[in-house]
Amino acid sequence: MLLAQERAAVVRYGRKLVAAGLTAGTGGNLSCRSPETGMVAISPSGMDYGEIVEEDVAVLSPSGEVVEGRRKPSSEWAMHLEAYRARPDAGGVVHTHSPFATVLACLGWEIPPVHYLVGFAGKRVPCIPYVLFGTDELARSAASALGEGNAVLLGNHGLLAVGSTLSRAFATAEEIEFVAQVYYRTRCVGEPRILSEGEMEPVLAKFAAYGQQ
Repeated sequence: MLLAQERAAVVRYGRKLVAAGLTAGTGGNLSCRSPETGMVAISPSGMDYGEIVEEDVAVLSPSGEVVEGRRKPSSEWAMHLEAYRARPDAGGVVHTHSPFATVLACLGWEIPPVHYLVGFAGKRVPCIPYVLFGTDELARSAASALGEGNAVLLGNHGLLAVGSTLSRAFATAEEIEFVAQVYYRTRCVGEPRILSEGEMEPVLAKFAAYGQQ
């Protein structure tokens, strides 16, 4: 089976996506890229994450052709491939409909450095205007907004996160959902203090060596 490890990771993190409350039902999608071949294992379209097995995970070529897999790939496959093209360092992509990130996306608010954990994504998380799901336009807009950061809010839609591995992309999606919740709730009761660029620089430096390398 092609990309056995990557497909197993998609199955495992798909279940974690639901368990962590980062999506509901069949919403969201995730993928893992092989560093050796450049091929991408991506979750199937419209399937319950608890029922997906490795054979259901589609394997795509870098140009988007289905190389292996018995199911149709996620409707957002183009957004995943565009993110990988924009970020050659990325090994995993996670798209969520997590509640607080989606609330901010529907408000059209970017996430400023209200909490240092925004550093998982960069100095901030930008928000792009609404674009119809599953389109090349959304794929290009999201990948362009990522820049050197690791997350972007998709207007009236949800969150896209990337990482050097699928594990790292998932961690970014999880931490940014926490920061989105903090930002929304602080805005409900007052004006939060935003960390300065000078305060965020050492955070990003620490995050560069964070965790097990």
